Amino acid sequence: MKIHFIGIGGIGVSALAKYYLEKGYRVTGSDLVSSEIIEALKKGGARITVGKQKKTNISPNTDMVIYSPAVQLNNPELQRAQKLKIRCQSYPEALGELTKNHFTIAVSGTHGKSTTTAMLGILLTKAGFDPTVIVGTKLKEFENSNCRTGSSKYLIIEADEHFASFLNYWPKIIILTNIEADHLDYYKNLKNLKEAFNKFISHLPKDGVLITNKSIDKKVSPKIKKILKVPGAYNIYNASLALAVARVLKIPDKVSFKALSEYKGCWRRFEEKNVKIDNKKIILVSDYAHHPTEIRATLKAAREKWPRKEIWCIYQPHQYQRTYYLLKDFIKVFKRVSVDKLIITDIYDVAGREEKKIKKKIDAAKIVNVIKKPWALYLPKVKIIDYLKESLKGGEIVIIMGAGDIYNLFLELTKRNRKDKIN
Repeated sequence: MKIHFIGIGGIGVSALAKYYLEKGYRVTGSDLVSSEIIEALKKGGARITVGKQKKTNISPNTDMVIYSPAVQLNNPELQRAQKLKIRCQSYPEALGELTKNHFTIAVSGTHGKSTTTAMLGILLTKAGFDPTVIVGTKLKEFENSNCRTGSSKYLIIEADEHFASFLNYWPKIIILTNIEADHLDYYKNLKNLKEAFNKFISHLPKDGVLITNKSIDKKVSPKIKKILKVPGAYNIYNASLALAVARVLKIPDKVSFKALSEYKGCWRRFEEKNVKIDNKKIILVSDYAHHPTEIRATLKAAREKWPRKEIWCIYQPHQYQRTYYLLKDFIKVFKRVSVDKLIITDIYDVAGREEKKIKKKIDAAKIVNVIKKPWALYLPKVKIIDYLKESLKGGEIVIIMGAGDIYNLFLELTKRNRKDKIN
């Protein structure tokens, strides 16, 4: 069977592509730009076209097309597939089919989904459950991949609420980490968001299990705090939720604690590197935080870990809509958090999800002007490295934060460091 993926580089779509590759399917795909994820899929046997998406990428012998939710209906590949009457499914629809055929554990909530999914996936793997895990980040334990293909009935997924994607999933266990206003471009208000979560929870069967903050055994939190390698109170919380599921599945605490103690952290979740910039040693941290609450939690964790270090934060706002609707919260967080330098760069434009009228109302420079702090400044991405060269003294913690292409800055700085070592 041949499956074509439109937007194959997306963090969710790519995981599903890897799953089908490892199940022996022929996989093709396309995306606008290349990435580490796409290169890994190519090595695994996928045939991927990078650049302009065109109808000729869809061959008549394709059995199925799976497309990213970000793909527009006028996409030439999608239109070609529909014309050829090839079965087409969005990524959430395709993943939803898998949930019906497995004992599915879905991790939902505004924050902490990826980390909790990762922790639980590693825990069940080390407990011998051999689960399939589809997660919105890469894990060292899964060979630097966002998918682990198991052979058992267990499927652990990250259940995204945007576009109400999670309403396609039919789990036996749901973890609900938290609910907070987000994706207001789609939901418009918190009430609508809560209604979607309630509808998702109703997908549980009569014997299904809902894990929330009330499910946590607070007595074990100080144990968990001692054994975790990753910093932050939010990670203790995430691990406690994973432990609650393990107990539902009758996994001994001894096994769970050992697995959690060995958890090394996720890609772009407080990912640390020791680097040199113009011979000045710093600790570089890459973090995916892009919501005010996530930013607060990450910067608080950094201050707890390095109480006497100078902390810099380079932040790329993610999506004009989110930045506009949550602007007051962003301002409040950046005014209150304990950072020594804040650099805000241009807002990441999410293709297919922005409104022109919103884009005219907000930009990165305006955010800095509202913050009105001497340690906060705006810089375009192309000027950031030169600024770091000129301004860093050595010994600082530099956190590169955001869910967009700001990650390329982290890659560039670590790449330069590798070259320096070679030379």
